[in-house]
Amino acid sequence: MAPSDRAPAGDPAGPALDTLRHSAAHLMAAAVVELFPGTAYAIGPPVADGFYYDFLLPGGRRLTPEDLGPVERRMREIAARRPAFERVECSREEALQTFTRLRQPFKVEIVEGLPAGETISCYRTGDFFDLCRGPHVADAGAIPAFRLLHPAGAYWRGDERNPMLQRIYGTAFFSAAELEAHLERRREAERRDHRRLGRELELYSADEELGGGLILWHPRGAIVREAIEDHWRRAHRADGYDLVFSPHIAHEQLWVTSHHLEFYADDMYGPVEVEGQRYRLRPMNCPFHILIYRSRTRSYRELPLRLAELGTVYRNERSGVLHGLLRVRGFTQDDAHIFCTEAEVEEELARVVAFSHAMLATFGFHDLEVALSTRPARAAGDPARWEWAEAILARALERRGLGHRVDPGGGAFYGPKIDISVRDALGRAWQCATVQFDFIQPENFGLEYVGADGAPHRPLMVHRTLLGSMERFLGVLIEHHAGAFPLWLAPVQLQLVTVGDDQLPYAREVAARLVAAGIRAEVPDRPGERMQAKIRDGERQKVPYLGVIGAREVEAGTVNLRATRSEERTPVTIAQLADRLAAEARPPRLGA
Repeated sequence: MAPSDRAPAGDPAGPALDTLRHSAAHLMAAAVVELFPGTAYAIGPPVADGFYYDFLLPGGRRLTPEDLGPVERRMREIAARRPAFERVECSREEALQTFTRLRQPFKVEIVEGLPAGETISCYRTGDFFDLCRGPHVADAGAIPAFRLLHPAGAYWRGDERNPMLQRIYGTAFFSAAELEAHLERRREAERRDHRRLGRELELYSADEELGGGLILWHPRGAIVREAIEDHWRRAHRADGYDLVFSPHIAHEQLWVTSHHLEFYADDMYGPVEVEGQRYRLRPMNCPFHILIYRSRTRSYRELPLRLAELGTVYRNERSGVLHGLLRVRGFTQDDAHIFCTEAEVEEELARVVAFSHAMLATFGFHDLEVALSTRPARAAGDPARWEWAEAILARALERRGLGHRVDPGGGAFYGPKIDISVRDALGRAWQCATVQFDFIQPENFGLEYVGADGAPHRPLMVHRTLLGSMERFLGVLIEHHAGAFPLWLAPVQLQLVTVGDDQLPYAREVAARLVAAGIRAEVPDRPGERMQAKIRDGERQKVPYLGVIGAREVEAGTVNLRATRSEERTPVTIAQLADRLAAEARPPRLGA
């Protein structure tokens, strides 16, 4: 049987919709081959929310958005003929002959990788013939609602040493109404795209001269990030963590001891020679926290020891996967490592799960998805210890009342883990928190503590993040709020708008008093600009409050407060304004 050309679909509608979209991918490929004779086609799986197919067009032609209309029209013409999806079984040798004759090198390569003597399944749709496991709908006319979305580039088999192919993404549904609802969600997602909003709101930028996947935080973006990090630090100190700092670079031997160089070298930067010694930029924070633990003899009375750091790491991500703030090469993890005894670990894990739930809730994320990832085929440590750790992780979730799915074999080679994803305003899931057992590093570094019996014992180690990384979390947060941050995170909390230039001195005085009270207030100091233009600018910048000041307000010593996200209009004194905004801008209680 031929391997499926499927990628993980992950669509909640299940196998029927998956089959429809798989069939739509074949229909699209049939249309491309008709429009561009000589096209080599690679794979066309259903994926979450749609499907795609990869092509190598004759003459190295690149697809543009303008090509999608003709392809979609040809798909409809083919669908109107209602050609059946006809299953054809053949031997490996017959499949090789067929795809060689059709001049389809990618299919030949796939078939060559199959065991000799295996029966191969293919599907014929009119004149289009493809290697595929199926299943499919009965005929091309049974795909009632589809739309092509955008072209992209993709390397064959995801390897940049292979040819660059042209990929077309599309989607399909069982009804036009479902398709239109999905397209509207996509339009809303585009309006919320953190890359566009990051530019428009002057939060961050990336620059080719700086290098791909590296972020420049602008003053307004730095304010949002600082508010999050300050909240994170306060919460960690309150929950019994000790905050630490560590270098961005380390001697290569450290990564040998931790085995990162053995398992992770392709994702690391370096080496860099310093006085004949080799150093590497850090891809992880854990070895540094381990060295802090190991810096002196530890007693069981000191445990659990919780070390936390906003630690910046660097990973050699391929350029094709970089994506705004969501996939970068340099990022800051909200990292922590817990060293504890075996008797303490269940309570510590339950505590971490509760902490992560409370932390995410402060940012408005209450809808969580939780996965427990178990022992992979290639794993270190005693299988019995894995079962013990997996059971403890499950009990920690049960104690918090969090339902979860099991991801069989999804754990890291060094231990099982819990992954917690949040659902944003559009219902999209984003993985944030991770709680990870580690059976390996305490052994690698020879960690010990002196027990109550006076003898040395090996501590257990738990890795955990709550938000994931500052970059990715900011990207998710921007899209969740569509750039309209809650008041405590807003870069500018109040913009003072004058009716005319005569009120500017009073507006500056008000702003100075508010800033002294801890309020982020600004005055757009652009003489001659009309009031309505200033108001539109404040709304476009998604400032939560505008304070309008005219001659009447100057005389009365007040401000006409306007909430940009409601119809509220309230005249207030400066003292009332300061008290109200200070109360509203207070960071939420953890879990509130």
